[in-house]
Amino acid sequence: MLLDTNKHKGLRNHLVETIKSKGIKEKNVLNAISKVPRHLFMDSGFIDFAYQDKPFPIGADQTISQPYTVAFQTELLEIKPNDRILEIGTGSGYQTAVLIELKAEVYSIERQKELFLKTKKFLPKVGYVPKKIEFGDGYLGLPDAAPFDGIIVTAGAPSVPKALLSQLKIGGKLVIPVGEDVQVMTLIVRKGEKEFEKHEFGDFRFVPMLKEKN
Repeated sequence: MLLDTNKHKGLRNHLVETIKSKGIKEKNVLNAISKVPRHLFMDSGFIDFAYQDKPFPIGADQTISQPYTVAFQTELLEIKPNDRILEIGTGSGYQTAVLIELKAEVYSIERQKELFLKTKKFLPKVGYVPKKIEFGDGYLGLPDAAPFDGIIVTAGAPSVPKALLSQLKIGGKLVIPVGEDVQVMTLIVRKGEKEFEKHEFGDFRFVPMLKEKN
């Protein structure tokens, strides 16, 4: 039974206050975090910890991201309703749900078969329906659905994949953690056909973005 109780809502409000205190200001993002029932995206053993600002394991050697990190990346994208957003790394679907709460059209890619099958079935059950969830290699993006207003990468990439840059609209934004052991949160804005502007926002830790599919 998928329950979202008043207690869960209260815990979410507390979580919102926590991430606000860490510097997240965008009201729409905070509102989305307050609405998505994160406990439903986690294994039942972790449910009591669902509204702590921490990452947790979700199987297939992956994690559900820390809510602050989800909010931070989402805030950098500056999403407007109906923006076409490509998410690299569907994972548990938590970040996907936050993007959908912001009224984005979400296209998502997952390379772990087990997670892909589970999340694709699960998201509609909790009321979140992306435009598309694809099993595939995130390094290649989704050329058939491009160009995108925003691309969000939820795993650490050793470098910025060129395919993703080419799939941004002019004015579009790519948010990607770049680095091997520790990643630097990087925002790249496409200014023209071949012109890109890069901004860096400090160190984060992500699971690695993997190339080969299983």
